[in-house]
Amino acid sequence: MTARSTRCTTAKTRTSRLAAVAAIAVAGSMLLTACGDQTEGGSTKEGGSSSAAASKAPLFSKLPADIQKAGVIKVGTDATYAPMEFKKGDQIVGVDPDIAAALSKQLGVNFQFESGTFDTLLTALPTGRTDIVMSSMTDTKARQEGLDDKGKKTGTGVDFVDYFTASTGILVKKGNPENIKSLDDLCGKKLAVQRGTTYEQAAKAQAEKCKKDGKPALTFESFPTDAEAQTRVKAGGAVADLNDSPVAAYIAKTAGGGNDFEAIANKSDAGFFGIAVDKKNTQLRDALAAALDAAIKDGSYKAALENWNAGDGAIPAAKINGGS
Repeated sequence: MTARSTRCTTAKTRTSRLAAVAAIAVAGSMLLTACGDQTEGGSTKEGGSSSAAASKAPLFSKLPADIQKAGVIKVGTDATYAPMEFKKGDQIVGVDPDIAAALSKQLGVNFQFESGTFDTLLTALPTGRTDIVMSSMTDTKARQEGLDDKGKKTGTGVDFVDYFTASTGILVKKGNPENIKSLDDLCGKKLAVQRGTTYEQAAKAQAEKCKKDGKPALTFESFPTDAEAQTRVKAGGAVADLNDSPVAAYIAKTAGGGNDFEAIANKSDAGFFGIAVDKKNTQLRDALAAALDAAIKDGSYKAALENWNAGDGAIPAAKINGGS
């Protein structure tokens, strides 16, 4: 809901996520040692690839000419969402940069990550400030069509290259004092969510459902980052934070040494994460899809996920606009 100067070759069924995340922090530490780093504003490889070296990459020729010339794909991300993408010092690490490194090997260009606020990432695509968004972004029809939460047209929309699956994770205080087991248990409670995410929309939808079902009202606050939403839950200002299941599981295992939170996975609503590309840039979209299929085939995609114990989010093949 992460990239290297050299490529490691150590290699979501939903049911194993919560059991697997205990080793994520250790795996992440080992990964930083073994695989190099992704500094903010940096690339998936140190320095630039020479034209001769880049052109030897199997899918280099599929890229648009301007990206071939630049040798870089500029990536917008919100690096506050461990284990998907987050900062360790000046390094951006996590699942998404590691997948980008696997794609880089196929395409022969660097993926240069820049961190920004999640709800502004898509607006950067038409301006050319970024070429893609890779930030645990759920592929939805509304985003594909450029619609806001009221169905109003606010942009041209984007295409998605789907690369991962995740379900809703409900993050609650350790011990689950409110005995939250599902979204319906949140009626009459207060939530904290990250602004601009599908979980802000999920909170609105659940509030309407509580009202329709004649249950006590659900309220929520939206914050610029998920870290702020977590803080609100920890302080008791909200009973739960909604986010993606791998993220909720990671937080529960790592925050406060595993003593701050618990995570409940709503396994029935799994959806795709997609790499967002401007609708006009179909050549880049198709090159990314081809690179993902190649990385799945050669095992580097699987390795990227397993570096962070996120293998249960794997998909068998790239999809274009598979979200609903």
